[in-house]
Amino acid sequence: MATPLELFCWKGNWGLPSVNTECLIVLAYARFAGVPLKLHKTANPWGSPTGILPALKTQENGSFSQPSKIIIEFRKQKYNADFDLSAKEGADTLAFISLVEEKLMPALIYALWVDPKNYVEVTRRWHGDNIPFPLNFFLPSRMQRQQLARLRLIKGDETLEAGEDMEKELYHDAQECMDLLSQRLGSSKFFFGDSPSSLDAYVFGHLAPLLKIKLPCGRLQQHLKSLDNLTRFCSNILTLYFPSEPNEGAAHKVSTQPEANEFDNEPNKRRKQLLSLVFALGAMLSYALLTGIVSIEHVPTEEDLREPQGIAEASPGEDEE
Repeated sequence: MATPLELFCWKGNWGLPSVNTECLIVLAYARFAGVPLKLHKTANPWGSPTGILPALKTQENGSFSQPSKIIIEFRKQKYNADFDLSAKEGADTLAFISLVEEKLMPALIYALWVDPKNYVEVTRRWHGDNIPFPLNFFLPSRMQRQQLARLRLIKGDETLEAGEDMEKELYHDAQECMDLLSQRLGSSKFFFGDSPSSLDAYVFGHLAPLLKIKLPCGRLQQHLKSLDNLTRFCSNILTLYFPSEPNEGAAHKVSTQPEANEFDNEPNKRRKQLLSLVFALGAMLSYALLTGIVSIEHVPTEEDLREPQGIAEASPGEDEE
């Protein structure tokens, strides 16, 4: 039996198989295409072969991280959820995925990572509670900076910050995108009939977090919930392809093997333990220095105390020769 592909992804919560949009895209596509996976759900991105999540590890071709590259690798392995699409449907898929990434993704980044209330009360709290010590001290804020930089790059504004005007612009674009998706879906089960495709995976990956994560500032959620066919679309995928966690994968084409402990990979075990120790010591020392518990003083040596000969004064009563 061939060794299954290994997928490392963020673990789930709120009824989602993963809390991360890119991981949801890959997981959904894998389920749609029937990819046999050995699944590693984790909250430690440094435990993946690429250092970020999601990550696909293969025996022949190395490791991949971006959803588009992972999906290409699935197709190379003969697992193609778009196999039955016509040329026009393939073109529509590319167009709508571009629309989602241009209009919906920035608003989702803003809602989860930039909006101060949502970030503090939901995003940072979840990551702080689930990322292992000592990484949970600095990874959430580092991830926030990365997401803000990503949003600034998308919008072409290096000074972009949280604010009412920016929120209004992003959410307006996202709502228009959801309206177009709702019109395209209509009364169909999936975007191209009765079988899901990569477009369904991308739309699900972006909409499911908005539908399920409980955000204190939920303006986008309210608009999504007003579109019955899109909410039903997300719920159907969760029910059909991602039933409750204890039975996950039991009745579907994807054969998900038991999750491996993130420290089971022996070549990486010592490295992870050493990194954890180094960061723990670094965090404690930084805290001690910042709070004044520990201070660094220069202790003069005997040589420092000795008076420099070049400027020594003559003793009283001594005559210069």
